[in-house]
Amino acid sequence: MTFADLALLATIIGVGAGLQRLTGMGFALVASPFLVLTAGPVEGVLVTNACGVVSSLLNLGLVHRDVEWRRLLRFTPFSLVGIVLGVLVLTVLPADPLAVLVGVLILIAIGVTVIARPGAVKDGLPVSSGFGVASGFMNVTAGVGGPALAVYAAATGWAHKGFAASAQAHFLLLSALSLVAKGSLPSMEGTGWVVTIAAILIGAAIGQRLAGRFAGKTLMRVVLVLSAAGAVMTIAQALI
Repeated sequence: MTFADLALLATIIGVGAGLQRLTGMGFALVASPFLVLTAGPVEGVLVTNACGVVSSLLNLGLVHRDVEWRRLLRFTPFSLVGIVLGVLVLTVLPADPLAVLVGVLILIAIGVTVIARPGAVKDGLPVSSGFGVASGFMNVTAGVGGPALAVYAAATGWAHKGFAASAQAHFLLLSALSLVAKGSLPSMEGTGWVVTIAAILIGAAIGQRLAGRFAGKTLMRVVLVLSAAGAVMTIAQALI
């Protein structure tokens, strides 16, 4: 990598890590397009997954006291079911049309969530497990597991502080499972990894400093905007 590439890599990774600390999600959305463009689709996604593990683990260390483990346990384990279903569906249906369908469904769900009042859906095991399955399914088929968690949080009125902390544990598991499922690690050169780790640390630190300066409702709106952007990006990539 040239110096310009390393500088751009540091900027993108740092912004993604800071955004994930601040809002609870957004790392893959910010970093993945650049990494795929510069390293190729396979290596770029592998680097995104590996950085996702590091970023989520670091942020989880910062906010672990705010994680709502009981609520998360009603959501995240069911993502494994969604992952299995997604793998099975991909053996039958083409990946690109399926990604378009997933992206459209995400946009519809976000639209319904925005129109409905916050907390309009009563939380319970059927609701949390259903969204958990959707998160795992979307992660495998379209590479976006976050919007399902964001819609669930908005629909059930989950306070942003608890959501942002709990999301780190959720994304940590999804990123790790993605690496395990692919059975390989990224081959980025050592300099790139040094810059990447440093950028994650700096980005998370900045996000930590900014975390208490914005209202929870404002940050949840940002989360929904990020989810919508992820859905649009998923549709565009599949169509292209």
